[in-house]
Amino acid sequence: MTSDASLIDIAALEAETITLCQELIRIPSVNFGDDKGDEKAVAQYVAAKLAEVGIESELIETAPNRVNVVARIAGRDQSRPGLVLHGHIDVVPANPDDWSVDPFGGEIKDGFIWGRGAVDMKDMDAMILATVRAWARAGYQPPRNILLVFFADEEAGSVYGSRWLVKNRPELFDGYTEAISEVGGFSVTITGGHRLYLVEGAQKGIQWMELKAQGSAGHGSFINPDNAVTKLSKAVARIGQYEWPQRETKTGGRFWRKVAELTGEEYDPANVRPLLRHIGGAARMLGATIQNTANPTMFNAGYKANVIPQSATAVIDGRFLPAFEGELVETLKELVGPDIEISLLVRDKALEVDFEGPLVDAMCAAIKEFDPEGIPVPYVMSGGTDNKALSDLGIVGFGFSPVRLPEDLDFFALFHGVDERIPVDGLKFGVKVLNSFLQNC
Repeated sequence: MTSDASLIDIAALEAETITLCQELIRIPSVNFGDDKGDEKAVAQYVAAKLAEVGIESELIETAPNRVNVVARIAGRDQSRPGLVLHGHIDVVPANPDDWSVDPFGGEIKDGFIWGRGAVDMKDMDAMILATVRAWARAGYQPPRNILLVFFADEEAGSVYGSRWLVKNRPELFDGYTEAISEVGGFSVTITGGHRLYLVEGAQKGIQWMELKAQGSAGHGSFINPDNAVTKLSKAVARIGQYEWPQRETKTGGRFWRKVAELTGEEYDPANVRPLLRHIGGAARMLGATIQNTANPTMFNAGYKANVIPQSATAVIDGRFLPAFEGELVETLKELVGPDIEISLLVRDKALEVDFEGPLVDAMCAAIKEFDPEGIPVPYVMSGGTDNKALSDLGIVGFGFSPVRLPEDLDFFALFHGVDERIPVDGLKFGVKVLNSFLQNC
């Protein structure tokens, strides 16, 4: 084995990344939720691609056709803690009638690879596979141990993926202290042409709640001041119309201060909304990371037009910033009032890690190597990734799946969206950044 990175054929690395991304998209690994998913074929494909270059892997089936792939790349310094390099191999459904191309065709058109999973996250899976395959062919050994994990079921709560492995196979992660994965390292061009590279260093937490109102059943033609539907409707409306106060987190403050600095705006932690106009389509997600949110998503009541039901229920999707879960809970209690019962359906913690240290330095250096004008900056993600499960083992995780994006591309609209696609040139840029980062982290 060698530490000479110059032996790696970068042109071949770029080309193989594109091919692998196309081939991964062409294997439908759709996760419908409700325990209906199938990652078996794509997991077998990943294992076969690793085996072609002599990398052994383990296929871990956690339920019928719910399959994870785990492999190890030995590093030169066995005394150092290792890095978990992970992606998920399931995708959300796609209705072909809504798309302009076959969502599972992996077609290249207009400089993009099109298909379900192109940005979430078979692009990163392809970069990981291409990188370690290039290393194996060149006999290159990275500086530290790397654990490759391709998780199942990320799109439906990770029950058969990261959460299962953390609970049932924690020994897999012994000796690994840091991790990188999806939804970070991509470029966003802001006012003035400044190109920020957003590294995910924090994630909002989740509380999905059911609201239940009780009332008096009766005939629909009677006057009924104790109507459960009316009570619940008022409570749901108060939640939907509530304007949450803006809150500064450590990660969010660092991001918005940088935007203010680059655009010549004043930074006010209590009101960063004026800065949203500078970040284009990224405002779609980042606007939700300056405050807690609670959105009514489901309402269920009644069974006949002329019958006033005795009860009514609704579901609220609550998301809280790191350190502000208590505010979410207490505010919702106040908004619904004493007559509405609140039950917790799903909870997941918020995450926030420090944007400093050798791993962060290596991310920033790799971006700067291939885009000297790029500005790496941490950001808060409105959703969550498999890093939450790994954090239960004390593993510190970041979102870093680098890609340089066209200035006018509304990237966030492509996540789970129609005509999902990733730029070919951006993916070539990304695999070079990832390769450099992994050689120096």
